[in-house]
Amino acid sequence: MASRHDTGMATRRSVLGDAHVDRAEAAKSDFDLPFQTLITEGAWGTVWSDDTISRRERSMLTLALLAATGNFEEIPMHIRATANTGATADDVMQAFLHVAIYAGVPKANHAIKLAKQTFSEMEKST
Repeated sequence: MASRHDTGMATRRSVLGDAHVDRAEAAKSDFDLPFQTLITEGAWGTVWSDDTISRRERSMLTLALLAATGNFEEIPMHIRATANTGATADDVMQAFLHVAIYAGVPKANHAIKLAKQTFSEMEKST
């Protein structure tokens, strides 16, 4: 049986892509090792590796929560991950419409701006 860290790393690579994870791993230091272990095992090895809901649904939830809590710096990374999770641009818009109603129009507006930019960059690179 794989360890939670190994499971988390496999899921992280599957969702975010090898290039992103390789860059993050190369930048890891002794200082942030405890944090990197926490997110690899907790976020990726537990939450994202659970199959109760699909990765598409998890992607939509993550984007909505990031926008609702104002954690905008993570949104482009998770928009790029939609290429691997199956969440469509329409799915993302629905998530952000929920943010607008339940968490505030300014947060949704900024998240939509970031999503538009990131989707455009993704289209240009294919």
